[in-house]
Amino acid sequence: MLNTTMQLQFSEYEGLYNRLIPKSHILRQINDLVDFSFVFDELRDKYCPDNGRNAEDPIRLFKYLLLKCMYRMSDNDLVERSMYDMSFKYFLCYRPEDSVISPSLLTKFRKLRLVDEEIMDKLIGKSVEIAIKLGIIKSKTIIVDSAHSTSRFHNRRPHEVLQEQAKRLRKAVYQIDEKMREKFPAKIQGDKIEEHIEYCQKLLSAIESDERMMLYDDVKVTSNFLQEMIEDNLEHINTSVDKEAKVGHKSADTSFFGYKTHIAMTEERIITAAVVTSGEKHDGKQLQCLVEKSRTAGMEVEAVVGDGAYSEKDNIEYAKDNFELVSKLSSAVVNGFRNKEEEFEFNKDAEMFVCKAGHMAISKTKRHNKKPKRKENPRMVFYFDIEKCKRCSMREGCYQAGSKTKSYSVSLTSDIQKEHKEFQDTARFKELASHRYKIEAKNGELKNRLGYAKAYSTGIQAMQIQGATTLFVANLKRIIRLINEKE
Repeated sequence: MLNTTMQLQFSEYEGLYNRLIPKSHILRQINDLVDFSFVFDELRDKYCPDNGRNAEDPIRLFKYLLLKCMYRMSDNDLVERSMYDMSFKYFLCYRPEDSVISPSLLTKFRKLRLVDEEIMDKLIGKSVEIAIKLGIIKSKTIIVDSAHSTSRFHNRRPHEVLQEQAKRLRKAVYQIDEKMREKFPAKIQGDKIEEHIEYCQKLLSAIESDERMMLYDDVKVTSNFLQEMIEDNLEHINTSVDKEAKVGHKSADTSFFGYKTHIAMTEERIITAAVVTSGEKHDGKQLQCLVEKSRTAGMEVEAVVGDGAYSEKDNIEYAKDNFELVSKLSSAVVNGFRNKEEEFEFNKDAEMFVCKAGHMAISKTKRHNKKPKRKENPRMVFYFDIEKCKRCSMREGCYQAGSKTKSYSVSLTSDIQKEHKEFQDTARFKELASHRYKIEAKNGELKNRLGYAKAYSTGIQAMQIQGATTLFVANLKRIIRLINEKE
């Protein structure tokens, strides 16, 4: 049951916060900047109004997730730090003498209370609302791109992931005491996930039985991550690897297994919209959704800046009389009519098409019209590995048995794209395009500073929650920085 009335609690130790936490501290600035009551309003319907014991304050649990994103800690380590770190207690609205929650509450909160497909839109919209209210967003241009996040399982079998984490834990222990080898259970050689889970549990028990080991931060943090990996994703580990993650291609010879977060951002580097998809999805297909979400969040969009992936004919037609599309034409993306539109996606980094099974074309060639009198556009033909096509589980309706080749072709020009080519050569296009580097820097910040390079859990829903908190934190930090620069 959720309390609808918040009772003020006073403490004789309240003055510690003013002494220990300076006004410049990021957590104090976030608390002063954001009214988190919107979280309570959004999650009210997720709780029973008149039955059961009192639930933990959802605002506090949400703030825990923000801290997890900012400081990249396991649930156990995060909750433990909130016991003694006064800046954490202040941010979480605890009194200095209060006890803290059980780590298991965070798992339940993520899985039971944040089951909302619009959670990302709501958080981004709230941060954009704050930025507009403070006069930070002045531009009417958004920059679009995608950030890659690898799956927690990296396209490996679940027992291999557990083996790797267990190995890290043993290594951390051996650096302290080599004699611990004698206390550890025998390693598992098979590939049964149940046996590996049991081994990891015995390994954790052996380490916890030695009080010295848990005094070392490296051992403690590594063991907590292993424990969280077993508990938080047990149902996923028991069934299979991350089913919703897919293989995406960064170039012709490099790929990743995971997800894409398609992002729209202002020139002030405030994220205005995002869409999470599996890794193989084409960037250009998300443009219209990003523009509409940005407008819903309160942005006026007069120009959109992106790379060549966004120069599809559909996007150019959508932008006409709507906004300026600053996306350099690619000879392979620029096309007229394409058959099987939903089955083949263009990878702008590799300049190749990818079939619905995730196989990339291995070569391409340009074919000109053999009959000059006929007004037909030249076509780009992409060839696929026929051996893979023969064995592909999705070959029905795509590959005809006995065929010696498998190709896919696209038309290279159309009238509307010729108009876009003229705009591409203008000084206005080049001036707007010069801002595109900003989103590359933002992607680097998300991955390297906020841990967005890797998924914490499995599935699109979990990735949406991670993305929602990560992008919300990124926007708040950017807003605070711009406020401080003004002062």
